[in-house]
Amino acid sequence: MEAYIRGVGIISPQKTFDTEEFLPEVVEYSNNSLRCMEPSYKDFLNPTLARRMGRVVKMGIAASSACFKDSGIAMPDAIMTGTALGCLEDTEKFLLAIIENDEQFLTPTSFVQSTHNTVSAQIALQLKCMNYNFTYVHKGYSFESSVLDGLMTIAEGNGKNILVGGHDEMTDKYYRVCDRVGYWKKEMVPTMQLINSKSDGSVAGEGAAFFMLSPEASDKNYAKLRSLKFIYKPENQQEIESRISEMLAEKGLTANDIDLVIYGINGDARYDGIYNQLKDSYFKNSTAAYFKHLCGEYQTSGSFAMWLAARILKSKSIPPSVLIGDNRHTSIKNVLIYNSFMGTDHAAFLLSQC
Repeated sequence: MEAYIRGVGIISPQKTFDTEEFLPEVVEYSNNSLRCMEPSYKDFLNPTLARRMGRVVKMGIAASSACFKDSGIAMPDAIMTGTALGCLEDTEKFLLAIIENDEQFLTPTSFVQSTHNTVSAQIALQLKCMNYNFTYVHKGYSFESSVLDGLMTIAEGNGKNILVGGHDEMTDKYYRVCDRVGYWKKEMVPTMQLINSKSDGSVAGEGAAFFMLSPEASDKNYAKLRSLKFIYKPENQQEIESRISEMLAEKGLTANDIDLVIYGINGDARYDGIYNQLKDSYFKNSTAAYFKHLCGEYQTSGSFAMWLAARILKSKSIPPSVLIGDNRHTSIKNVLIYNSFMGTDHAAFLLSQC
């Protein structure tokens, strides 16, 4: 199963929205919760409708609109999104209203907007798209599941232009809940120094990223998405390397054919050892990069990594802000993304130059 990435659209804590520039200036954060740099939504939404929409819904519509514009495709044959938390802000509002109003006189707006499939549904409503529409809620595999569905749909010949995406938002209440169970760092670490951190926990993040997948070759394509591998709760490093080798062998490649590896290093000493072992041994001949110092840690952060890989392959350049060490290759033809969430949900993407 393979497909081309025809267009992209992303809203993140960096200056990534609707711009031709590729990370020209990185925004460094000194707090442990990164929030998206949101655009003005008046260009995408009716102000009356926008007032009733949650923040992540507006981010999803804007990011998908940028993807449609970038790809030149107005109507997708299918929409697949992935989210671990859904519309968290509206969910919190509804639950608080239940408590404050003693389960009486509840307004339906927050409840209607709180469901996980609200973003994909609102995108379809904006487009008047009646085609296949599905939302995956698989924790750290949410975005990856949407991509897999998109690849399967194309392989089965059920669609040519498939919109896939991942979105999750961070709220103050959710931050505090996760902080209690050790997700985030107790001390403040500047994001550009995150890779050198030796303590437990990471920094919270959020984002919305969408991609238009197509089976057709074109000069507009960013990259070719060649394979996707899930590795759930690997027992040891050997299992990880074995599964990656299987994926590469299916495409006639070995570890030495991978020019760039983008790791999900997030500064958490409990889990970064997996990435460092891959970097120092299995992929010792590949250029290394990382991305969570730019977007933070969240369940669908793999969508940011796929945007980064696609932009690298199209521009044929690697931003210095994501490099670990030196760039060992003059040309980048094959890129592998290796990411995991809390050491449980591991996934690998293989992308190549068109």
